[in-house]
Amino acid sequence: MKKTLVVAELSANHGHKLETALDSIRAIKNTGADAIKIQTYTADTLTLNCRKPDFKIASDTLWDEKYYYDLYEEAYTPWEWHDAIFKEAKKQGLICFSTPFDNTAVDFLELLDNPIYKIASFEITDVNLIRYAASKGKPMVISTGIATIEDIELAIKACKEVGNDDITLLRCVSAYPAPLENVNLQTMVDMKERFGVKVGLSDHTMGSDVAIAAVALGAEMVEKHFIMDRNIGGPDAAFSMNTEEFFAMVTSIRNVEKAIGQVYYPSDITTIKGRDFCRSLYIAEDMKAGDILTEKNLHSVRPGYGLHPKYLNYCLGKKVNRDLKKGTRMSLDFID
Repeated sequence: MKKTLVVAELSANHGHKLETALDSIRAIKNTGADAIKIQTYTADTLTLNCRKPDFKIASDTLWDEKYYYDLYEEAYTPWEWHDAIFKEAKKQGLICFSTPFDNTAVDFLELLDNPIYKIASFEITDVNLIRYAASKGKPMVISTGIATIEDIELAIKACKEVGNDDITLLRCVSAYPAPLENVNLQTMVDMKERFGVKVGLSDHTMGSDVAIAAVALGAEMVEKHFIMDRNIGGPDAAFSMNTEEFFAMVTSIRNVEKAIGQVYYPSDITTIKGRDFCRSLYIAEDMKAGDILTEKNLHSVRPGYGLHPKYLNYCLGKKVNRDLKKGTRMSLDFID
């Protein structure tokens, strides 16, 4: 059974308290998730501290009327916390990795032996960042929320230019929360075929339906925002799953994985549960040696212990070579 990597995105859901971040890691472990992801940036590595109209959000989001700089000042995870976060995740048996937003973040994460590099949707056009992160030889995970096909091709090319072929593309809708009608999960399936890479989902919808469906469609990674309690507040709280919701989602994902299983056509009928309820050929009335088998005295009925029904026409019209009681399992030995 192939296991989907379930990633809890901590993002800004720590209320700028390290202990909350560490408690969140312990809570994530209890949900059954496999990994925790954080983000490595500062407001200065993401944007300019500028009050011109260009730097004020006005895109029909949860954050409209905020300046980019102010939002990222509120949302960032302090770099001095990273070591404690990585260590706690390791202690809990969780994979911990991060999304860098510039080359200095990549260099910093290399000091922590960051095992996977995730490229955020809005950074998919930054091919120089992608190339630099990919040059470290770690698996690359790239969200495609705002990407055109050309953007995806350029991102993949940037990875391959530095010899990195370990690429996972995540289907993503960069809306918070994302409307179900915009998800188009078939795009995830197409990306696997079109680009020849692994695929998964970075999910911003409410609830777990989309994540579970993605696993059924072959997602190798599912990422979902996590918050211990939405009362913690913060920029991402409204569309993040709490502990109970995340646990329920992971449980459903694992159940779906069990159901997906593998391609299996049994050849040994003795191993098929319920096979005894299928049809087979039985003698339907008492017969004497020399009587002719007809549709009246030879029936295809349940249970399945008798002769296979495929022999019905072969048997009809032939004489039986012995006395037979009603309810006898038909056998080819009964005819000459």
